[in-house]
Amino acid sequence: MLIRDMCMKKTTLLRDLIFNPEILVIPVVHDPLCARIAEQVGIKAIFSAGYANSAAYLGKPDVSLMSLPEMVNCASRIVDAVTIPVFADGDTGYGNVTNVIRTVELYEKAGVAGIFIEDQVFPKRCGHMEEKQVIPPREMVAKIRAAVDARKDPDLVLMARTDAIAVEGIDEAIQRANLYHEAGADLLFVEAPESVEQMRCICSEVKGPAFANNLPGGKSPYLTAQELQDIGYAVVADATSCTYVIARAVRELFAEMARTGSSASFTDRMILFDDFNRLVGLSEIREKERYYYSGLY
Repeated sequence: MLIRDMCMKKTTLLRDLIFNPEILVIPVVHDPLCARIAEQVGIKAIFSAGYANSAAYLGKPDVSLMSLPEMVNCASRIVDAVTIPVFADGDTGYGNVTNVIRTVELYEKAGVAGIFIEDQVFPKRCGHMEEKQVIPPREMVAKIRAAVDARKDPDLVLMARTDAIAVEGIDEAIQRANLYHEAGADLLFVEAPESVEQMRCICSEVKGPAFANNLPGGKSPYLTAQELQDIGYAVVADATSCTYVIARAVRELFAEMARTGSSASFTDRMILFDDFNRLVGLSEIREKERYYYSGLY
Protein backbone atom coordinates (compact mmCIF):
# COMPACT_ATOMS: atom_id res chain seq x y z
CA MET A 1 0.00 0.00 0.00
CA LEU A 2 1.27 3.51 -0.84
CA ILE A 3 2.12 5.97 1.97
CA ARG A 4 -0.67 8.23 0.69
CA ASP A 5 -3.15 5.38 1.04
CA MET A 6 -1.87 4.47 4.53
CA CYS A 7 -2.63 8.02 5.71
CA MET A 8 -6.12 8.02 4.21
CA LYS A 9 -9.21 6.81 6.08
CA LYS A 10 -10.14 3.29 5.01
CA THR A 11 -13.62 4.52 4.10
CA THR A 12 -12.24 7.28 1.88
CA LEU A 13 -9.78 4.88 0.29
CA LEU A 14 -12.55 2.40 -0.53
CA ARG A 15 -14.58 5.20 -2.13
CA ASP A 16 -11.59 6.22 -4.22
CA LEU A 17 -11.07 2.63 -5.36
CA ILE A 18 -14.75 2.30 -6.33
CA PHE A 19 -14.76 5.50 -8.37
CA ASN A 20 -11.38 4.82 -9.98
CA PRO A 21 -11.69 4.09 -13.72
CA GLU A 22 -10.09 0.68 -13.14
CA ILE A 23 -12.48 -1.94 -11.79
CA LEU A 24 -11.92 -2.88 -8.14
CA VAL A 25 -11.44 -6.63 -7.59
CA ILE A 26 -12.50 -7.42 -4.04
CA PRO A 27 -12.24 -11.09 -3.04
CA VAL A 28 -14.13 -12.57 -0.11
CA VAL A 29 -11.90 -13.92 2.68
CA HIS A 30 -13.31 -15.99 5.50
CA ASP A 31 -10.61 -15.50 8.13
CA PRO A 32 -7.75 -13.17 9.13
CA LEU A 33 -5.12 -15.52 7.72
CA CYS A 34 -6.60 -15.31 4.23
CA ALA A 35 -6.95 -11.55 4.72
CA ARG A 36 -3.22 -11.21 5.46
CA ILE A 37 -2.35 -13.28 2.41
CA ALA A 38 -4.61 -11.12 0.22
CA GLU A 39 -2.94 -7.93 1.40
CA GLN A 40 0.59 -9.33 1.04
CA VAL A 41 0.05 -10.29 -2.61
CA GLY A 42 -1.34 -6.86 -3.51
CA ILE A 43 -5.13 -7.10 -3.21
CA LYS A 44 -6.45 -3.58 -2.57
CA ALA A 45 -9.62 -4.35 -0.56
CA ILE A 46 -11.31 -7.45 0.81
CA PHE A 47 -14.78 -8.67 1.70
CA SER A 48 -16.16 -10.37 4.82
CA ALA A 49 -19.34 -12.11 3.65
CA GLY A 50 -22.00 -14.50 4.89
CA TYR A 51 -21.40 -17.37 2.46
CA ALA A 52 -17.76 -17.79 3.50
CA ASN A 53 -18.43 -17.05 7.18
CA SER A 54 -21.21 -19.63 7.36
CA ALA A 55 -18.94 -22.22 5.75
CA ALA A 56 -15.83 -21.43 7.79
CA TYR A 57 -17.33 -20.86 11.24
CA LEU A 58 -20.41 -23.09 11.18
CA GLY A 59 -19.78 -25.56 8.38
CA LYS A 60 -23.24 -24.59 7.14
CA PRO A 61 -24.75 -23.00 3.99
CA ASP A 62 -25.56 -19.30 3.60
CA VAL A 63 -29.17 -19.32 4.83
CA SER A 64 -29.09 -16.66 7.61
CA LEU A 65 -27.70 -18.90 10.34
CA MET A 66 -25.01 -16.38 11.32
CA SER A 67 -26.29 -13.74 13.75
CA LEU A 68 -25.39 -10.05 13.54
CA PRO A 69 -22.87 -10.21 16.44
CA GLU A 70 -21.22 -13.27 14.89
CA MET A 71 -20.92 -11.56 11.52
CA VAL A 72 -19.54 -8.38 13.08
CA ASN A 73 -17.04 -10.44 15.06
CA CYS A 74 -15.80 -12.11 11.87
CA ALA A 75 -15.39 -8.74 10.15
CA SER A 76 -13.71 -7.17 13.20
CA ARG A 77 -10.99 -9.81 13.34
CA ILE A 78 -10.34 -9.41 9.62
CA VAL A 79 -10.14 -5.61 10.01
CA ASP A 80 -7.57 -6.04 12.80
CA ALA A 81 -5.40 -8.28 10.62
CA VAL A 82 -4.87 -5.91 7.67
CA THR A 83 -4.37 -2.28 6.68
CA ILE A 84 -6.50 -2.43 3.52
CA PRO A 85 -10.25 -1.61 3.50
CA VAL A 86 -12.72 -4.33 4.51
CA PHE A 87 -16.23 -4.45 3.03
CA ALA A 88 -18.87 -6.20 5.16
CA ASP A 89 -22.05 -8.16 4.55
CA GLY A 90 -25.06 -6.68 6.39
CA ASP A 91 -27.47 -9.28 4.99
CA THR A 92 -31.01 -7.89 5.27
CA GLY A 93 -30.07 -5.56 8.11
CA TYR A 94 -31.34 -8.25 10.51
CA GLY A 95 -34.83 -6.82 10.78
CA ASN A 96 -36.58 -3.49 10.27
CA VAL A 97 -35.12 0.02 10.17
CA THR A 98 -34.26 -0.09 13.88
CA ASN A 99 -32.21 -3.24 13.33
CA VAL A 100 -30.54 -1.69 10.29
CA ILE A 101 -29.41 1.23 12.44
CA ARG A 102 -27.81 -1.17 14.92
CA THR A 103 -26.23 -3.16 12.09
CA VAL A 104 -24.53 -0.05 10.72
CA GLU A 105 -23.46 1.11 14.19
CA LEU A 106 -21.86 -2.22 15.10
CA TYR A 107 -20.08 -2.65 11.79
CA GLU A 108 -18.80 0.92 11.86
CA LYS A 109 -17.43 0.39 15.38
CA ALA A 110 -15.69 -2.73 14.06
CA GLY A 111 -13.80 -0.56 11.57
CA VAL A 112 -15.20 -1.72 8.24
CA ALA A 113 -14.99 0.63 5.26
CA GLY A 114 -18.26 -0.40 3.65
CA ILE A 115 -21.48 -2.34 4.31
CA PHE A 116 -24.23 -3.70 2.11
CA ILE A 117 -27.82 -4.60 2.86
CA GLU A 118 -30.21 -6.48 0.59
CA ASP A 119 -33.92 -6.60 -0.14
CA GLN A 120 -34.55 -10.29 0.47
CA VAL A 121 -37.11 -11.52 2.98
CA PHE A 122 -35.45 -12.74 6.19
CA PRO A 123 -34.18 -15.43 6.52
CA LYS A 124 -32.34 -14.75 3.28
CA ARG A 125 -30.58 -17.17 0.94
CA CYS A 126 -27.37 -17.01 -1.03
CA GLY A 127 -28.09 -14.87 -4.07
CA HIS A 128 -27.58 -17.78 -6.47
CA MET A 129 -29.93 -20.18 -4.68
CA GLU A 130 -33.51 -20.86 -5.74
CA GLU A 131 -36.82 -19.76 -4.16
CA LYS A 132 -35.77 -16.29 -3.02
CA GLN A 133 -38.33 -13.69 -1.93
CA VAL A 134 -37.98 -9.91 -1.77
CA ILE A 135 -39.53 -7.27 0.47
CA PRO A 136 -41.57 -4.34 -0.95
CA PRO A 137 -39.39 -1.58 -2.43
CA ARG A 138 -40.65 1.05 0.04
CA GLU A 139 -39.48 -1.11 2.95
CA MET A 140 -35.99 -1.39 1.48
CA VAL A 141 -35.90 2.34 0.76
CA ALA A 142 -36.68 2.97 4.43
CA LYS A 143 -33.82 0.66 5.42
CA ILE A 144 -31.37 2.52 3.20
CA ARG A 145 -32.48 5.89 4.55
CA ALA A 146 -31.98 4.54 8.08
CA ALA A 147 -28.50 3.23 7.18
CA VAL A 148 -27.48 6.58 5.68
CA ASP A 149 -28.57 8.43 8.81
CA ALA A 150 -26.93 5.87 11.12
CA ARG A 151 -23.40 6.14 9.75
CA LYS A 152 -21.10 8.49 11.65
CA ASP A 153 -18.46 8.66 8.93
CA PRO A 154 -20.03 10.08 5.76
CA ASP A 155 -17.41 8.23 3.69
CA LEU A 156 -18.57 4.82 4.94
CA VAL A 157 -19.68 3.10 1.73
CA LEU A 158 -23.27 1.85 1.74
CA MET A 159 -24.27 -0.60 -0.95
CA ALA A 160 -27.82 -1.71 -1.72
CA ARG A 161 -28.39 -5.15 -3.20
CA THR A 162 -31.53 -6.31 -4.93
CA ASP A 163 -32.39 -9.95 -5.60
CA ALA A 164 -35.45 -9.01 -7.64
CA ILE A 165 -34.25 -10.48 -10.96
CA ALA A 166 -35.11 -14.00 -9.83
CA VAL A 167 -38.51 -12.92 -8.49
CA GLU A 168 -39.76 -10.02 -10.60
CA GLY A 169 -37.41 -9.78 -13.60
CA ILE A 170 -34.63 -7.49 -14.81
CA ASP A 171 -36.74 -4.35 -15.33
CA GLU A 172 -38.07 -4.41 -11.78
CA ALA A 173 -34.58 -5.10 -10.44
CA ILE A 174 -33.16 -2.05 -12.23
CA GLN A 175 -36.08 0.09 -11.07
CA ARG A 176 -35.44 -1.02 -7.50
CA ALA A 177 -31.71 -0.27 -7.79
CA ASN A 178 -32.48 3.26 -8.92
CA LEU A 179 -34.91 3.77 -6.04
CA TYR A 180 -32.20 2.62 -3.67
CA HIS A 181 -29.70 4.99 -5.25
CA GLU A 182 -32.13 7.88 -4.76
CA ALA A 183 -32.49 6.85 -1.11
CA GLY A 184 -28.73 7.30 -0.62
CA ALA A 185 -26.98 4.06 -1.56
CA ASP A 186 -23.47 4.73 -2.87
CA LEU A 187 -23.06 1.45 -4.76
CA LEU A 188 -25.71 -0.73 -6.44
CA PHE A 189 -25.73 -4.51 -6.66
CA VAL A 190 -28.27 -6.21 -8.90
CA GLU A 191 -27.64 -9.82 -7.95
CA ALA A 192 -27.54 -12.84 -10.27
CA PRO A 193 -28.02 -11.51 -13.82
CA GLU A 194 -28.21 -14.50 -16.15
CA SER A 195 -26.62 -13.09 -19.31
CA VAL A 196 -24.14 -10.51 -20.55
CA GLU A 197 -27.12 -8.66 -22.07
CA GLN A 198 -28.68 -8.29 -18.62
CA MET A 199 -25.33 -7.12 -17.25
CA ARG A 200 -25.13 -4.43 -19.95
CA CYS A 201 -28.66 -3.28 -19.12
CA ILE A 202 -27.76 -3.00 -15.45
CA CYS A 203 -24.63 -0.95 -16.08
CA SER A 204 -26.31 1.36 -18.60
CA GLU A 205 -29.56 1.92 -16.73
CA VAL A 206 -28.62 1.91 -13.04
CA LYS A 207 -27.89 5.44 -11.81
CA GLY A 208 -24.72 4.85 -9.86
CA PRO A 209 -21.65 2.60 -9.78
CA ALA A 210 -22.57 -1.06 -10.29
CA PHE A 211 -21.25 -4.06 -8.39
CA ALA A 212 -20.76 -7.53 -9.92
CA ASN A 213 -20.44 -10.90 -8.20
CA ASN A 214 -18.16 -13.52 -9.75
CA LEU A 215 -19.17 -16.96 -8.53
CA PRO A 216 -17.86 -20.14 -10.19
CA GLY A 217 -20.85 -22.35 -10.97
CA GLY A 218 -23.38 -19.60 -10.18
CA LYS A 219 -26.21 -18.17 -12.27
CA SER A 220 -24.23 -15.29 -13.81
CA PRO A 221 -21.66 -15.46 -16.62
CA TYR A 222 -18.22 -15.97 -15.10
CA LEU A 223 -16.15 -13.17 -16.67
CA THR A 224 -12.74 -11.64 -16.21
CA ALA A 225 -12.34 -8.35 -14.41
CA GLN A 226 -11.45 -6.65 -17.70
CA GLU A 227 -14.60 -8.00 -19.37
CA LEU A 228 -16.72 -6.74 -16.47
CA GLN A 229 -14.99 -3.35 -16.60
CA ASP A 230 -15.70 -3.13 -20.32
CA ILE A 231 -19.38 -3.85 -19.62
CA GLY A 232 -19.40 -0.98 -17.13
CA TYR A 233 -18.99 -2.44 -13.66
CA ALA A 234 -17.08 -0.49 -11.01
CA VAL A 235 -16.47 -3.36 -8.58
CA VAL A 236 -16.35 -7.14 -8.81
CA ALA A 237 -16.39 -9.44 -5.81
CA ASP A 238 -15.03 -12.96 -6.02
CA ALA A 239 -17.45 -14.44 -3.54
CA THR A 240 -16.49 -18.08 -3.19
CA SER A 241 -13.16 -18.95 -4.82
CA CYS A 242 -11.12 -18.65 -1.62
CA THR A 243 -13.55 -20.94 0.22
CA TYR A 244 -13.76 -23.43 -2.65
CA VAL A 245 -9.99 -23.66 -3.10
CA ILE A 246 -9.48 -24.23 0.63
CA ALA A 247 -12.25 -26.84 0.76
CA ARG A 248 -10.77 -28.83 -2.10
CA ALA A 249 -7.20 -28.58 -0.83
CA VAL A 250 -8.14 -29.65 2.70
CA ARG A 251 -10.31 -32.51 1.43
CA GLU A 252 -7.43 -33.82 -0.68
CA LEU A 253 -4.99 -33.44 2.22
CA PHE A 254 -7.15 -35.27 4.73
CA ALA A 255 -8.01 -37.99 2.22
CA GLU A 256 -4.28 -38.59 1.79
CA MET A 257 -3.77 -38.68 5.56
CA ALA A 258 -6.68 -41.08 5.97
CA ARG A 259 -5.17 -43.32 3.31
CA THR A 260 -1.48 -43.20 4.25
CA GLY A 261 -1.32 -41.64 7.72
CA SER A 262 1.03 -38.91 6.47
CA SER A 263 0.98 -35.51 4.77
CA ALA A 264 4.51 -35.95 3.40
CA SER A 265 3.38 -36.02 -0.22
CA PHE A 266 1.79 -32.58 0.22
CA THR A 267 4.83 -30.65 1.46
CA ASP A 268 5.38 -29.14 -1.99
CA ARG A 269 1.93 -27.52 -1.67
CA MET A 270 2.62 -26.02 1.76
CA ILE A 271 4.07 -22.79 3.13
CA LEU A 272 6.52 -24.31 5.59
CA PHE A 273 7.44 -23.29 9.14
CA ASP A 274 9.77 -20.31 8.67
CA ASP A 275 7.87 -18.84 5.72
CA PHE A 276 4.59 -19.25 7.55
CA ASN A 277 5.96 -17.45 10.61
CA ARG A 278 6.94 -14.56 8.35
CA LEU A 279 3.46 -14.60 6.79
CA VAL A 280 1.71 -14.20 10.15
CA GLY A 281 4.12 -11.53 11.42
CA LEU A 282 6.16 -13.36 14.05
CA SER A 283 9.26 -11.19 13.46
CA GLU A 284 7.28 -7.99 14.10
CA ILE A 285 5.99 -9.37 17.40
CA ARG A 286 9.52 -10.40 18.46
CA GLU A 287 10.81 -6.90 17.58
CA LYS A 288 8.18 -5.33 19.84
CA GLU A 289 9.11 -7.67 22.66
CA ARG A 290 12.79 -6.74 22.34
CA TYR A 291 11.95 -3.02 22.22
CA TYR A 292 9.81 -3.00 25.37
CA TYR A 293 12.20 -5.20 27.35
CA SER A 294 15.33 -3.31 26.28
CA GLY A 295 17.14 -1.49 29.09
CA LEU A 296 15.21 -3.26 31.86
CA TYR A 297 17.02 -5.05 34.67
